Amino acid sequence: MKHSIRKQFSLIFIGLLAGVLMLCWFINSMFLEEYYKYSKEAKINSAYEKINRATGGSESLNLESLQDLTITCFQDNILAVVIDLNSRIVYASPNGGDEFVFSLVKYRLGGYRGVEPDTLERFSFDKSSTEYLGRFGTLENGNSYLICTPLESIRDSALISNRFLGYVGSVMALLGGIIIWFVTRKITEPILELAGISEAIAGLNFEAKYQGNARNEIALLGENINKLSESLEQTISDLKTANNELQRDIEKKEKIDEMRKEFLANVSHELKTPIALIQGYAEGLQEGIMDDPESMQFYCEVIVDEANKMNRMVKELMTLNQLEFGNDEIAMERFDIVTLIRNYIQSARIMTMQNEIEVRMQEYEPIYVWGDEFKTEEVFMNYFTNAVNHCRAGRSESGRKVIDVRIMQQDGLVRVTVFNTGDPIPGEALPHLWEKFYKVDKARTREYGGSGVGLSIVKAIMESMNREFGVENYTNGVMFWFELEAVKEAE
Repeated sequence: MKHSIRKQFSLIFIGLLAGVLMLCWFINSMFLEEYYKYSKEAKINSAYEKINRATGGSESLNLESLQDLTITCFQDNILAVVIDLNSRIVYASPNGGDEFVFSLVKYRLGGYRGVEPDTLERFSFDKSSTEYLGRFGTLENGNSYLICTPLESIRDSALISNRFLGYVGSVMALLGGIIIWFVTRKITEPILELAGISEAIAGLNFEAKYQGNARNEIALLGENINKLSESLEQTISDLKTANNELQRDIEKKEKIDEMRKEFLANVSHELKTPIALIQGYAEGLQEGIMDDPESMQFYCEVIVDEANKMNRMVKELMTLNQLEFGNDEIAMERFDIVTLIRNYIQSARIMTMQNEIEVRMQEYEPIYVWGDEFKTEEVFMNYFTNAVNHCRAGRSESGRKVIDVRIMQQDGLVRVTVFNTGDPIPGEALPHLWEKFYKVDKARTREYGGSGVGLSIVKAIMESMNREFGVENYTNGVMFWFELEAVKEAE
C-alpha cells in the first residue's frame, strides 16, 4: 500500500525516537558541561567543609575526618592541600595535592593578585595550560588551603557522555525501528482484516465475520462491524421481502384489473342473450303477435326460463365472489361423506331418470371426514350436475349412459370421484376448466342453461379448505375428483 499505516507508524516512531535522542544530545552538548561544573563546585565546597571540620580550629587534623576527605578526593578527582603558617604541609590529597604546595605558598605571599580568597574561580598555575576550578583561602585555624579540580576532566566527561549517547541512541533507534515494524503488524493485521470484511459487506457478502478475540478498540470496532453486517443483511432481506410482496401486490392488482375487465365482458356476454330473448318475447306479447293461448303460454315460459337462468347465474357469481374474497367463512366439522353423497344422489334421481342415466355407487360403511359439509355438498352437486349434462352413451356400456361415484381412503385422505361416460375433454381445454365463464362446448352449455361458473365455485371452495381437486380424461369418459381429510379412528 502506498500509505500503509504500518509504515506510517514505523516512520513516526523512528522519527520521534531520533528527535528525542537528538534533543538529548543537544541538551548534553549545551548544558552537561555546566552541570558538571555546578556539581564539581558543590563537591569542592563539600571538601572545604570537611577540611575545616577536620582541623576543628586546631593545627592538627582529625584522622576520621581525614579519611573521609581522602575518599572524597579520590572519588571526585579533587586535589587538596593544606599548609601551616610555616609553609609546612599539613594535608595533601594522595592523588597529587602536594604538587600545589608552591602555588599555595605563592598565594599566601600575594603572588596571585586578583584572586578573591574563599571564592570558586577558574585559574591556571604559572605557565601551565591546564585550567582548574577551585578556591584558595585561609581556614579558621590560620592554615592556608587550596582545593581544585581540572576543567579538562569535566569537558572529557561531557564529550564521552555525548559520544556514548550518540552511539547508544543510533543503535536504539535502529532496534526500535525493527521492533516497531513487527509490533505494528499486530495492529495493522486486524485493521486489514476489517478492511476486507467491509469490502465484502460492500459487495453484499455477509458471510465474512471478524474473529479477533483481543479486548481493545479494534476488537470493539470488529464487533460493531459484525453487528452492522447482521443488521444490514436483515434490512436487505426485509427490503427484498417487502419488494417481493410489493411486486406480487402489483401483479395481483394487474391480475384483478384483468379479471374485472374479463368478468364484466363475460357477464355482459352471458346476460346479453337472455336479455335479448326476454326483450324480444316480451315485445311480441306486448304487440300481440300471437293471439292463441298456447303461443302466449310458450312466450311466457321462455321469458320465465331465461329470467331463472339469469337469476341462477347472478347467485352463482355472488357465491363465487364471497369465496374468492374470503367473505364466506369455512366451518370445519366432522360429518359422514357417504351419507351426504347418497342423500344428494337420491334427491337428483328424477333428473337422472329423465336423462336415462344409470347411477352406480357401491355400498360403503360410514366414512367420516373433516370439512365444511354444506360447501362439500355444493362441490359434489357441481360435479354431479356437470356429469349429468355431459353424460353420453359409453362405448363399452352397450349404448348406456353411466355415472359412477366412488369413495376411496388412502394416507389419511378420502377421495371422492364422479365419472361419466361420454367424450373426453380436449387436452387444450383442461387447464381452463376452472376459469370463470369458460365453456368447452358453448352450444351444449347454452342448451342446458350452464353459466360456466360451477367449476370456478368448486375451485374456490376446495382452495378455501386447502384441499386438492382435479379432472382426468379416459377413453370412454371424464372423471372429476376432490379430497378431504379423513377422521382418525381415535377421534
